[in-house]
Formats: sequence, structure tokens, C-alpha cells
Amino acid sequence: MASTLTKISHVLGANLRNVCHQKMAARCVQSSVGVKENLSMFDPQQVKLLDEMCIAVDPNDKVIGPRTKKDCHLMENINKGLLHRAFSVFLFNTKGELLLQQRSDAKITFPGYYTNTCCSHPLYLDSELEEIKALGVKRAAQRRMAIELGVDLGSIAANEFLYMTRILYTAPSDSQWGEREIDYVLLVQKDVQINPNPNEVKDCIYISKENLKGFLDGVEEEGYKITPWFKLIAETFLPKYWDNLNNLKPLRDHKTIHSL
Repeated sequence: MASTLTKISHVLGANLRNVCHQKMAARCVQSSVGVKENLSMFDPQQVKLLDEMCIAVDPNDKVIGPRTKKDCHLMENINKGLLHRAFSVFLFNTKGELLLQQRSDAKITFPGYYTNTCCSHPLYLDSELEEIKALGVKRAAQRRMAIELGVDLGSIAANEFLYMTRILYTAPSDSQWGEREIDYVLLVQKDVQINPNPNEVKDCIYISKENLKGFLDGVEEEGYKITPWFKLIAETFLPKYWDNLNNLKPLRDHKTIHSL
């Protein structure tokens, strides 16, 4: 895994790295004021991931440039309009059951929340900036499925992820951290082996369409929470997608960014 991620990181050329570092230096110093001293309370592995370079975009999903994961998830920046590109994967097995995960308690945002199969963001790398057929986002989904769920990188090809549509939403996790994303909804139906990473994923379960509502209601009755983006997608697009797993392509909408 480490060697694969190292190869991915080398895609970023020297010139782009220099530009990123120059642009980010002042921003990182400024955004760290008031939060640097609070990071010690979080899991060290998750804190390290805050240095990842996300893709900042405008409300039309046009790339603005790189911003750190930390910058993108601080409510002080979100409240000023900072928006980044993300994705949500919905993996169904051949029985038509949806794989859900419970986020690790180590996560900085939405720890312990139940959510869809995999949720993350593409990085500001040439390979994950590719917009033709949303290939960059799909490559990012491959990467994160491997990191979070232990799905072998060769198990799901990038073109097997079906890009359905995009949503734009804002959701605070607490007073300091949150999400404001243009989220690509990706679907795939395939039987895969999973080996969840406990630093990322606390638990996993496959659920049928008939049992989803009862399961989520039970989760909330037990005092757990569900991620806001999963709720939004489950209440809007998921029922129709689930009913048409064998014929999803006609349901794709790449023109609209749905504000939810």
C-alpha cells in the first residue's frame, strides 16, 4: 500500500509542488492560529492527514487551486465560502445489499457516525484532477476504498465506478470542524473482499433496501448519528438508484449540481 501511495504522490511535478507550497505557506500559518494547540487532542494519524491537499472549487465545480484538508474542514473557512471537491461511494454486492460503515471514533469530523460505503476527497494531483468521465474522482475512490476498507486496488477498476450526479451541501460537525463539498455520487455493484482499517472504520454492515430505514432508525434510537451527506442522498436519489441497479445509466445527471 505504501509503495502505491508513494507512486501516486510522485505524479505531482516539481513545479506544481513549488506553486502549492508558496500559495499554501501564508494560508497554513493563518489558519493554524487558534487550532494548532487543539490538534493534540486528536489521533496522530488523522492529524497527519490534515496536510493533504484537497481540490478547492467554486459553486460550479471549477477548480480554484489546492487547499489543505485542514483548511477545507475548518468552520471559520467554510463560513467564508470555502468549498472543496469530494465523493461518496455506494457499493452494492451482487445480492443488491448496500455496504455501510461506521466511521472510526478517531476521525476528526463526524467520529462514530454511520455513513455510506466510503466518503472522502480527491487530492490535488494530476491523476485525481482529471475531469474527463470524472476519472480523477474515480481514482481517488479506488485509493480511499483501499485505505479505509482494505479493498485491493485491482478489485474495482476506475471505470467500474458509475458517476451518477453531484450534490452541494454544508454541514458542521461541531463548532470548529465541518464539511462544505461538491460531492460526486459514485455507484458500483460488485462482490469484494474487505479488511477495514480500524483507524478509519469502526464497523461495517451490508443492508438490504427493505431493512435500511429500520436500521437507521434503530441507530438513532441507540444514540448514534448518521452523516448528513448520507442522509441527504438516502432521502433523494438512493431509492431510485436501488430500484434500478441493473439499469443505472439512464439516471445519470452530470449537468446539475444539486444544492441540498
